[in-house]
Amino acid sequence: MSTKELFLEIGTEEIPAGFIPRAMAEMEAMIGRELANARLSFGEIRTLATPRRLALVVTGIPAVQPDAEITATGPSKKAAFDADGKPTKAAEGFARGQGVDVSQLTVITTEKGEYLAVTKQETGRPAFELLSEILPKLVADIPFRKSMRWGDLDVRFARPIHWIVALFDGIVVPFSFGNIESGTISRGHRFMANTTFPVRDFAHYLEECERHFVIPDPERRREIIRHEIHRVAKAAGGHMLPDEELLEQVVFLVEYPSAVHGTFSPEFLKVPKEVLVTSMRSHQRYFSIVDGDGKLMPGFITINNTLTDDPTVVVKGNERVLRARLSDARFFFEEDKKVRLDERVEALKKVVYQQKLGTSFEKMERFSALACGLAEQLNPAVREQTARAARLCKADLVSGMVGEFPEVQGIMGREYALLEGEDAAVANAIAEHYLPTQAGGELPASDIGAFVSIADKLDTICGCFGVGLIPTGAADPYALRRATIGIIAIILDRGYRLSLPALIGQALNLLSARLTRPAEQVAADVLEFFRGRFVNLLANDFAGDAVDAAVSAGFDDVVDVRARIAALAEFKNHPDFEPLSVAFKRVGNIIKEGTDLPVDPALFQDTAEAGLYEAFQGVKVAVDRKIAEGAWLEALTGIATLRGPVDTFFDKVMVMAEDERVRGNRLALLTAIARMFGRVADFARIA
Repeated sequence: MSTKELFLEIGTEEIPAGFIPRAMAEMEAMIGRELANARLSFGEIRTLATPRRLALVVTGIPAVQPDAEITATGPSKKAAFDADGKPTKAAEGFARGQGVDVSQLTVITTEKGEYLAVTKQETGRPAFELLSEILPKLVADIPFRKSMRWGDLDVRFARPIHWIVALFDGIVVPFSFGNIESGTISRGHRFMANTTFPVRDFAHYLEECERHFVIPDPERRREIIRHEIHRVAKAAGGHMLPDEELLEQVVFLVEYPSAVHGTFSPEFLKVPKEVLVTSMRSHQRYFSIVDGDGKLMPGFITINNTLTDDPTVVVKGNERVLRARLSDARFFFEEDKKVRLDERVEALKKVVYQQKLGTSFEKMERFSALACGLAEQLNPAVREQTARAARLCKADLVSGMVGEFPEVQGIMGREYALLEGEDAAVANAIAEHYLPTQAGGELPASDIGAFVSIADKLDTICGCFGVGLIPTGAADPYALRRATIGIIAIILDRGYRLSLPALIGQALNLLSARLTRPAEQVAADVLEFFRGRFVNLLANDFAGDAVDAAVSAGFDDVVDVRARIAALAEFKNHPDFEPLSVAFKRVGNIIKEGTDLPVDPALFQDTAEAGLYEAFQGVKVAVDRKIAEGAWLEALTGIATLRGPVDTFFDKVMVMAEDERVRGNRLALLTAIARMFGRVADFARIA
């Protein structure tokens, strides 16, 4: 059977750059899902986008949906027939709804029991018809962070839609969205080719877009931009400061990129590099240029959405705008240097951190105590430096520079601390304590920065949970998920051996005057929140059942838990693993909650009981020692030696003996073995 091509383009007013990558991903997922649900096979799905258009092409779609045998299930057999075996109103209603006679109904057996059913042959519909139903739903369901209505229409989209191209095998798939009818007409670049053009198919679309100064493929635009930036930077005597995040933004800000080079006065280089880079990238979307030593050069590269006859006009305009921004930065920098960080700390008393949690000064005092406690426990030699870094780390929040450029918080604190002669380790920790700023991001490089970062984040998490500000669904205004993942990442990265429940308890003690919920409940909720983030994080590296099994056996020291997960994941390849796991599950099913009775060898009635007890006693000391050393794989290997005695025990011994004392003794033996297993993982959770 020959297959056809589907092409869809949604033409809009400029969509915010940050909305587009997710829209592309969702379009791809949705069309694949809808085609599969419609029983339409397909080949490659490809999405494209610019600020003014979202497009997709799907190849390999059949012209007609295949025929299918459809079985519809109705009421249960019990409800469908009365005591005399006659159809009830439920059976008659089901038959009527399916368009068949009651006599055509059959009884099938399901997991829930016997139910009425009817099997019908469904003739496949033309794909063209199905697509006219699928495409308007797809357009309506594309998710955006914010969407809008326009005119008096009852539809919503990221920005008003001006045209829709929808073709299947070159023929228009008819549908409407708001006041727009699908057709064959697309449009060129808003400024360089503001005209319409017809589209025959995807290949023709790409050709016509290029002729009308539009590069619809974001990956091609990315490579053009990257090449242009390197070309311009090289001509300026340097190279681009790598900035993939900015590149991602710019790719979705333009339809036809071209690069130009501008300069600024070398006098501005007296301002810290991070401030200059932030000013250029965050406010103007400019790329920075550095020399061979990585030092910032007095120049920038901007990406235009048009080709210009006279680039100097564009350059002068950009230079004028940037000069004003950098002048502001220099002014704030010079003014900020007149006030020492210690004085700014006092100003934090007038800054409300959160209404229910007090001022930023109070928060600083809390996490300072927590950070110092971490230092005393993990590296006493840096306690004083940790205390100093914790005290100063929020001081730059009341500086003019951070007020104007919030992105440089922490960085300016470090710069001002160095200018004031603070210990370099303290200054660096001031900047590090905000790390990581995103999942998988850079982590603190020093213990001092790590201690302050953990303490600050944990105070935020416990404080918010303590006053009822708990994340729900996608809503997380205080970024508690990111803070939790950050703490876990730091602890794992630096190998800190500490009790997470104890640390949470210390944080809550410091917050006791502010809590509006019982501390015990808050502690349980916070620990469960950490557990959920930890499981998600480790599931990227290990099988989900291994993570779940290890975490269920205990969640206290996350470094130790990760070691147990790694050992369990490796041990799953051991030949004894599966039968041992089965045996453990069998033990668990028998003992349920277990018993605290001691094992009395005098009550053994079978050599298999004595054999299992002797084997258990023989490995228990060695296994306990390996567990204490954190040698989890060796502990599991030791436990595995019990496989034979356990199998023999179950083959020859009736656990639930009639004699209550014998039965209790056998349960006690199995409980002791299960608890040794359970120190490593809950084997019942292993798939």
